[in-house]
Amino acid sequence: MTVTLADVAARARVSPATVSRVLNGNYPVAAATRERVLRAVDELDYVLNGPASALAAATSDLVGILVNDIADPFFGIMAGAAQHAMGEGSGRAGGEKLAVVCNTGGSPERELTYLTLLQRQRAAAVVLTGGAVEDAVHTAATAAKLARLADAGTRVVLCGRPPVPGAGEAIAAALTFDNRGGGRRLTEHLLTLGHRRIGYVAGPAERTTTRHRLEGHRAAMEAAGLGGAGLDRLTVHGRYDRRSGYDATLELLRRAPDLTAVVAANDTVALGACAALRDRGLRIPDDISVAGFDDLPFSVDAVPALTTVRLPLHEAGARAGRLATGTEAPPPGGVATIGGDLVVRASTGRPAA
Repeated sequence: MTVTLADVAARARVSPATVSRVLNGNYPVAAATRERVLRAVDELDYVLNGPASALAAATSDLVGILVNDIADPFFGIMAGAAQHAMGEGSGRAGGEKLAVVCNTGGSPERELTYLTLLQRQRAAAVVLTGGAVEDAVHTAATAAKLARLADAGTRVVLCGRPPVPGAGEAIAAALTFDNRGGGRRLTEHLLTLGHRRIGYVAGPAERTTTRHRLEGHRAAMEAAGLGGAGLDRLTVHGRYDRRSGYDATLELLRRAPDLTAVVAANDTVALGACAALRDRGLRIPDDISVAGFDDLPFSVDAVPALTTVRLPLHEAGARAGRLATGTEAPPPGGVATIGGDLVVRASTGRPAA
């Protein structure tokens, strides 16, 4: 059922004129009253400028791209490629889209806030990048928000994120990365070299990307007969940043001084791991091997160059941009899984005798 201005006024216990003044910002309103109105708008999920049923024909030229951290090349590459693809093939003046990058900082609450703001701006499309938070309450709230966006005519595209349970047809297309497969191939490479004592620096435990990459690593270890409780002891969780890689690697060395390899959740974490090992006087890969994930631009220039899993971030972002603007047809079933390639470089070698 469409929420009206009168509904908001009734919830906030004010007149419709007062609601209009608060939303338009063109007339002074008492702070307490303004807060009541804005709270009612959030609670009712009120959309500005008319009923949602009319918005499909009245969406704006705005496209929102949600990222965890624009300073992280993983997100920056996808967002930049998506924005560039949105500007291609417009064919005429006025056909372009204004892409706005929304930096959530990894906050689930901030993600929902941006989705609400984009709904109020009648965004033509929304692209959500990167892994999702695995929390039942947040997942349900996200699914409901995406359904409202779709009902209002907004195209919802996921890039590097698995489908949102409960969102159903609200999602026009989902491009997911094969993080499990990539994680397994990376660890299998180390096992083939002869490594058996392999530490793992994982990302935040509540992220889908973290879980899928870790599951791939553990599947390879278990297939080699190296499963069991010991895997937990050789796993340390942290943020997807260099400092986390540094601290977690020191913790792994404390737990298992005989480690011969460290697998990092991503390339940035791997750089931190390399720094920690150097500070401990260990040589890479002579004393201990290090591997990352994503093949970010700096990976080949690291010393030694990082063995990693290459994800086609630019290609995925560009495809998400085309899907968002409707210049590319959605994949069959609306979901496409994109694999990664193992890239072997100098940071991995056989364990020391």
